[in-house]
Amino acid sequence: MTKRMGYRDWRWLALWWHHFFLLWSTIDGQTRYTIPEELKQGSVVGNLAKDLGLGLSEIFDRKLRVASEAGKQYFSVDAGKGELIVNERIDRDTLCGQSASCVLPLQVVIENPLQLYRVEVEIQDMNDNSPSFPSKQHTLEIAESTAAGVRFPLESAQDPDVGSNSLKSYTLSKDECFTLKLKEITGGRKVPELVLAKPLDREKKVVHQLLLTALDGGNPIRSGTAQITITVLDNNDNIPVFEKTVYKVYVSESSAKGTLILQPKATDIDEGQNGEVEYSFGVHTPDSVLSVFEIDPVTGKLFLKGELDFESAANFEIDISAKDKGTPKMEGHCSVQVEVVDVNDNSPEIVLTSKPSPVREDAPSGTVVALISARDLDSGNNGNVTLQLPRDYPFKLKPSFSNNYALVTSGVLDRESFSEYNIEITATDSGSPPLTTKKTIPVSIIDDNDNSPKFTQSFYDVYLKENGLPGSMLSSVSASDLDFGDNAKISYSILDSKVQGVSVSSYVYMNSDNGSIYSMHSFDYETLKVFQILVQAKDHGSPSLSSNTTVHVFILDQNDNAPAVIYPSTALGSLSHQKMPRSSKAGHLVTKVTAVDADSGHNAWISYKLAEATDASLFSVNTYTGEVRTKRAVSEQDDSSQRLLIEIKDDGEPVQSSTVTVAILVEDGLQEPILNLRQKAPEPGKKSGRITLYLILSLASVSMLSLVTFLVLAVKCVRNSRSSGSCCMRLDDLDGYNNPNRNLQIQLNTDGPIKYVEVLGGDMLSQSQSFRSCLSPMSEFSDFTFVKPSSTTDFKEMINVLDASLPDSAWTFESQQVSSKQQHCDE
Repeated sequence: MTKRMGYRDWRWLALWWHHFFLLWSTIDGQTRYTIPEELKQGSVVGNLAKDLGLGLSEIFDRKLRVASEAGKQYFSVDAGKGELIVNERIDRDTLCGQSASCVLPLQVVIENPLQLYRVEVEIQDMNDNSPSFPSKQHTLEIAESTAAGVRFPLESAQDPDVGSNSLKSYTLSKDECFTLKLKEITGGRKVPELVLAKPLDREKKVVHQLLLTALDGGNPIRSGTAQITITVLDNNDNIPVFEKTVYKVYVSESSAKGTLILQPKATDIDEGQNGEVEYSFGVHTPDSVLSVFEIDPVTGKLFLKGELDFESAANFEIDISAKDKGTPKMEGHCSVQVEVVDVNDNSPEIVLTSKPSPVREDAPSGTVVALISARDLDSGNNGNVTLQLPRDYPFKLKPSFSNNYALVTSGVLDRESFSEYNIEITATDSGSPPLTTKKTIPVSIIDDNDNSPKFTQSFYDVYLKENGLPGSMLSSVSASDLDFGDNAKISYSILDSKVQGVSVSSYVYMNSDNGSIYSMHSFDYETLKVFQILVQAKDHGSPSLSSNTTVHVFILDQNDNAPAVIYPSTALGSLSHQKMPRSSKAGHLVTKVTAVDADSGHNAWISYKLAEATDASLFSVNTYTGEVRTKRAVSEQDDSSQRLLIEIKDDGEPVQSSTVTVAILVEDGLQEPILNLRQKAPEPGKKSGRITLYLILSLASVSMLSLVTFLVLAVKCVRNSRSSGSCCMRLDDLDGYNNPNRNLQIQLNTDGPIKYVEVLGGDMLSQSQSFRSCLSPMSEFSDFTFVKPSSTTDFKEMINVLDASLPDSAWTFESQQVSSKQQHCDE
C-alpha cells in the first residue's frame, strides 16, 4: 500500500508540471488552464496577471479578485506574483461526478475601470478510485431444471473515476456451468449478466462459488471483487416472463405522490403456486430508487412514492423482479427506464458578480457599473433567461458571455436630479408559464463640480446712514450651490474696483465664510453718496466655479450740517453793512440773505426768520427767499442805524441753524436806484431807441440759440444714456453767448438701479441755480424744491427734457442759490 501511494503521488506531481507548462491557452478572449485533481493547497495553476496582460501593480490598484461560479472558492490570486493558486483540495469525482468534462469557470474582476474576464480551469481525473460493488456477497438460487442460456443479472460495480480511469470490464472465475456476458444499457453503461452455460446437476454439485472481478482502464489497473454463491434447487420448471425486457416511460417532475408510473406484467405457465407471481425491486436496487418509487407485489404496479426533481436526477433505471411461489422459486427480471420530464419549477436567479461601483455624474456613456449573471436550474426553454431594466433609467445591460451581463450607463447622469438609482432588474425565463425574479441594485452617483454658486438676488441694494460706526455690518449676501461636499462649499470675496479713485477694499471688508460685509470707516454723505461692491462666490471644487453679484450701497443723508450763509458775506467780520435811502417805501428790497446747506432733501430745506431787530415794525424777512424788505415807509423818526439778527434754519431732525447780523444805515440823501436811473436816463431819442432795439434783439437771439442748442444736446444725451447708462452735457462759450461765467452742466446716470441727475449753471452775479435730482430711498412720493431761475422758459424746457429721459420715479430737487451784492448800473 505504501508503494502504491508513493507511485500515485509521483504521477500526480509529473502530471501537474506537465499541465502547468503546457496546458493553458486563451481561446476567444477566455483563458483556460488544465490541472489534475487532488493538487495540494498553494499549488500554482498559472500566472494569471501575465496571461491577462496586467502588471503586478495593477493587481493592487485595480483590486483584482477571483469569483467562482461553482460557489466554492477553490482558487485565489497571489497578489505578490500574480499567480492563480489552489485554495483548497479539489476532488473531481465529488465536483463533477461522472461527467466526461469537468471545468470550473472563474470570473476575474478588476476595477477602475470595471472589467470582467472569464477563466476556465479544467480538472483532469486521476485514477484514484478502484471499482467497488455495493455488496461483497451475492446469492442466487437456480433450479436444476433451468435450461442452458438463461441469463441472471448481476450487481454492477461503481467507479467514481471517468474516462480511461473508469470501469471498463468484468471477469468471472472459471466454472464449467457458468459464463459472463456484458449487457449494454442506456447511457453506454455495461452491466454483467451470469449465463447458464449447461444444465445444472444438483446431485453432482449443490453450491457453486464464483468470484466476479471489475476492472478499470487506468494505469496501473485498479479492480474490485464480489463473491457469488449459487445454490442449485430442485425442479420448478418455468420462470416468470415479462412482456418486455425493457420498459421506458416519461414522467413529469411535477407528478404528485401516488401517481401510477407503469404496470409491468410477468406470466408463469406453471400451475398452482408455481404459476403465482410476486413483484419486487431487484436485490441491488439503490436507495435513490427505493425512496422515490414503490411497487405493488401482487399487481406489479409501479407508483410514485416521493418527489421527482429533474435538476437532481433526470432519469432512473429500475430492476424489477418477478418470482413464483414454487419450490424452488423461479425468478424473472425486467428493466424500467424512467425519464423525468423537466417542468418550469425553478425561478431565475440574478447573481451580482461584482458589487455596483459609484459612478461619476460626468461618466461617459458605456461606463461599467456592475457585473451581473443570470441562471436557471431548469433545462431547455425553461432555463433560458432574459434580463430587463426599467426604460426611464439611464442604464442598460450589455451581454458578454454565457448569461453574463455588464450594467453600463446609457445616458447623461445628473446627481442634482438623482443622487442614487435603485435599479430593479427583472429576470424572466422562457417556460410556460414563465417565472420571474426581481432584484434591486443601488447605484450611487458621485458629484462633479458642474454647478456654479448662485446668489439669492441678482443684485443687492443697501441703504446706510452716514456717520455710522466703523466695523458695523452693512449687509450680507448669500449664495447656494447645487453640488455636494467640497463642490458645494462656498467662499466669498470682494473683487477689486475703484471708488473715487481708491480701492473698494479700503472702504469695506467681507467675511469669506458667511458673506457678511462690514465697513472699515464712517461714511460722509456729502463726500460719497453711492458706490458699488462687486462680490464673488467661489466653490471649493476642482476646477472651482464662481459667480458674481453687485452690492449697491446708498449713503443716506443725516442732518449733520448747519446752513452756511453765503450772502451777505461775513468774511471780513460777523457784521454785514447795508445802506438804504430814508425815502424808501413799503416793500423796498433792502438786501437778500442767501444760505446753503450741504445736506440734501428735507435736511437742506432752508427757512429764514427775523430773530431780533432794532425796530421789528420796519423790516420783514421772507421765510423762503431770505429777502429783507421794509414793512412800511421809513419816517424821519426812525433811527438811521438799524440792526437785524436773522436766524436761518433747515428742515432736518434735529434742526440745525445759524444766524447772520445785518447792519442797515438809513441815509437821507440816498435815492432809490430806479429813481436815479430815471434821472440819469437821456431824453428819448433815436439813439436810446436804437440801443433798446439792439438789446432786445440780442437777448432774443441768444435765448433762442441757447434753447435750440440745449434741446439738441439733451436729445443726444438721452440716446447715449439708453446705450451706455449715463450722460453728461456741458454748454460753455456758446456762439452768441460769450459770458465765460455762464455755463450749464447736466449729468444723467441711469445705469442699474441707481438714478442720479445733477444740473449746474450760472454764476454768483446772475443768481443762477444748481439743481440736483436723485431717487429718494426714504420717500414714496416726489419731493420738489423750486427756486425761481433766471429764465423761466429755459428752466421749463430743461425739466421737460429731463422728464422725458428719466423713468417716473421719486424726485428730489435741491436748490442752491448764490447771489452777489446787488450791482447797480446806469445803463
